[in-house]
Amino acid sequence: MDLGYARVSTPRQSLDAQLDRLRAVGIEKIWTDKKSGKNTDRPGLTELLEYARGGDCIVVTKLDRLGRNLRETLNLFHELPERGVAIRTLDDPLIIDTAADAAMSRVGVAMLGLFAEMERVYMLERTERARAAARERGVAPGPKMKLGPEDIDRAVYLRDVRKLSMAEVAAKLEVSPATLYRRLPSRDTHAS
Repeated sequence: MDLGYARVSTPRQSLDAQLDRLRAVGIEKIWTDKKSGKNTDRPGLTELLEYARGGDCIVVTKLDRLGRNLRETLNLFHELPERGVAIRTLDDPLIIDTAADAAMSRVGVAMLGLFAEMERVYMLERTERARAAARERGVAPGPKMKLGPEDIDRAVYLRDVRKLSMAEVAAKLEVSPATLYRRLPSRDTHAS
């Protein structure tokens, strides 16, 4: 039986493209996670690995969806075939299918895993260089704050004095209610 697995790194990202691709090749049983690859707590993958039996094939769109790093990926590629479970990727430049050709798949896994690991290291280095450059310019790294101090004062006034709902305050300030909930002091804190 083909068993699908899809993962995105953050809850805000969508699994739709991976799920559509897996379903397009006829996979009906799919496990998912919305966790960073560096996160060891991936309940969907854990459940899938417990469910998979000899003769099953775990299918992912790309190899980097399966393992956190090269070591974990290689461990899976050693452990699963020993249990009789194959692994197949759909969209990697080197298509992996351990059920079809174990020797070429092992080489492909090593190469793709290495490239994914290198890209992750390069991405972390680029991010750190960008943060350092921002700090040198006196700019806080990360996205710009949607609400400045004046906006927060106005929001508190609209909420506490004018008694507007958070949705109404958010609409007036052109931000999401979630942004207000994160940035505004609670009514109790503000009143004291």
